[in-house]
Amino acid sequence: MQQLALALAGRAGSRLAETFAVPVSRSTLLRLIRALPDPAHAVPRVLGVDEFALRKGHVYATILVDIETRRPVDLLPDRTVETVRSWLADHPGVKVVCRDRSASYAEAVRLGAPDAIHVADRFHLWQNLAEAVEKTVLQHRALLPEPAPPAGPAPAVALASVSSEPRRTGRLSDRVREQHAAVHTLMEDGFSLRAIDRRLGLARNTVRRLAGAKDPDELLVGRWTGRTSILDPYKPYLHQRFAEGHTIARRLFEEIRQRGYPGQEQIVRVYVRRLREAFPNQDPPRHKPSVRDVTSWITRRPDRLRDEDAQQLKEVLARVPVLATTAEHVRAFAELMNDRRGRELKDWITRVQQDQVPALRSFATGLLQDLEAVVAGLTLNYSSGAVEGHNNKIKMLKRQMFGRANFDLLRKRVLHAA
Repeated sequence: MQQLALALAGRAGSRLAETFAVPVSRSTLLRLIRALPDPAHAVPRVLGVDEFALRKGHVYATILVDIETRRPVDLLPDRTVETVRSWLADHPGVKVVCRDRSASYAEAVRLGAPDAIHVADRFHLWQNLAEAVEKTVLQHRALLPEPAPPAGPAPAVALASVSSEPRRTGRLSDRVREQHAAVHTLMEDGFSLRAIDRRLGLARNTVRRLAGAKDPDELLVGRWTGRTSILDPYKPYLHQRFAEGHTIARRLFEEIRQRGYPGQEQIVRVYVRRLREAFPNQDPPRHKPSVRDVTSWITRRPDRLRDEDAQQLKEVLARVPVLATTAEHVRAFAELMNDRRGRELKDWITRVQQDQVPALRSFATGLLQDLEAVVAGLTLNYSSGAVEGHNNKIKMLKRQMFGRANFDLLRKRVLHAA
């Protein structure tokens, strides 16, 4: 029952216990969790520190993880400097502390474990750099789309005029030809028009027209062939927009409706479909890169970009020199981080501060405020990945407790279920 309570908490554990024919109340399961003693842990040599939300936006706590064994060591009820400092002072022996760039955790470690090496987490460093890149791209978002080509006559796009010849194919043509043949066959057999309309199930006027036509083509040339359309005044505009690469019928309908088109969208859809059939190799309109797209392209590994994305990024960087400079700095920082060349960080910061990229300069200035931890993070192999993994597990445990995350119960479950 203890293991059941640790895995599923009260309500879910009670339901599963009943399925196992061992009925037990949720309160009993919770009492079993509370009765568990704290597991004994040796003081970790490499400690990971991070916050997690008991109630997002309101109440936060702290998780401590042994980075080398990847097991949680303790949960603290808040994230204040005094609480973390007291725990470190009571547990001497921590040599390395992996943390984010929180000033409160940095101060707590300096006070509680003054000899420990601070290691800034690489994930958070890259996340902060990506935010700086996004701000830079946002400042130049007007230059991201490809400039429109100079105005000039649009390529000629036209469909063959509607023929006044009889229709040779299609459901209407086939039906008229079949009905004409059936009527004339029955007439040759001596049936009257009244008998024919009863036999074929057709209206009397329809039978009369079919009987009076010597050839079905006479019936297939009428008001629906060669007639004008309410779309005719707007076809030149549709041809121009189609030649420019705008082939979505819905958007074209909206555009001509603003110009006074009184008809239905279906008419536009049919005509655009005919344009697509006449010009099957017409290239679709090119996707305009968004701020998120360009930010992602700059901060992603070049070998993981699609060919079309790499080409668009190349064009954007050619149009916007500031973004080209930003991309160079991002690539250089990525090489420092991947190759563990943290000792070269000062040179990178100097180069960034010499360029006129405000967001990157602010990021570099922030690195100087916690330089030793950042250099250690870009040099040593330690990171806060294990801490982030336990944070995700805590979110799952909280959901099992229906959002009422009692800290003591949550602490027991985290420490014993690891």
